[in-house]
Amino acid sequence: MFSNYLIGLREGLEASLVVCILIAYLVKTGRKDALKPIWIGIGVAVALALGFGCALEFGSQELTFEAQEALGGSLSIIAVGLVTWMVFWMRRTARHLKSELHGKLDAALQMGTGALVATAFLAVGREGLETSLFVWTSVRAAGDGTPRPVIGAGLGIATAVVLGWLFYRGALKINLAKFFTWTGGMLVVVAAGVLAYGFHDLQEARFLPGERSLAFDISDTIPPDSWYGTLLKGVFNFQPNPTVLQVTVWLLYLIPTLALFLAPVGFASGKGKVKVRDEQGSQPSKASQS
Repeated sequence: MFSNYLIGLREGLEASLVVCILIAYLVKTGRKDALKPIWIGIGVAVALALGFGCALEFGSQELTFEAQEALGGSLSIIAVGLVTWMVFWMRRTARHLKSELHGKLDAALQMGTGALVATAFLAVGREGLETSLFVWTSVRAAGDGTPRPVIGAGLGIATAVVLGWLFYRGALKINLAKFFTWTGGMLVVVAAGVLAYGFHDLQEARFLPGERSLAFDISDTIPPDSWYGTLLKGVFNFQPNPTVLQVTVWLLYLIPTLALFLAPVGFASGKGKVKVRDEQGSQPSKASQS
């Protein structure tokens, strides 16, 4: 439940911030007449995300067991790829998100109503589709048959909507850079579990070998049906008897991804050089900058 709450909170807050920036800019520039197309685009994006989630859930029920596992494993890998790209993208562009959206909105205002609808749809729709896909794969990985993962995601989205409204009203201010860094790091840990479970699905679908090659089995120490076993599985997608392939994939993804994500932004982007002044306050020479 917590992992899905985190997904809903982070993705929902990104979408809420986008909506707040778009609406605040239109109100500030006296273009309230353009609010209706914006809300239409947002509504279509939300409907598409909900429809995509329903299609994944009900469409997969008509498949054979092997086909369900193959679909779930493939989509888990895709979802992890999207979420990984998203957390790095937000880490890199969070400071410039406002100006970027303002530029797109100015261009859309010149092009007309259809462009405004498309701008809002694309800005919110991406977050909605990512949320639907990642929540669906995370729910499959949890596999406890309860509505708690869906409730967690719903509570996360509801919290994000409230926070977005408070941001818009100016009643709440937080350090968004730190917020997205902490939640992004936790999402990388969650994604590692989803990725490992996705590869296990492909093993069960007979697409990959090694289903019976267990790395370890501590089911007696951490029973899957115990409260702490359920907690570990729900938060980290922990499995007490993973295969060798699952552990290998988990380590190969988590260690380098988390290290790169937590590295300084300049180091991660290859722009770690910093210009400094000498004691007299003059700019450094070209030789010293190279």
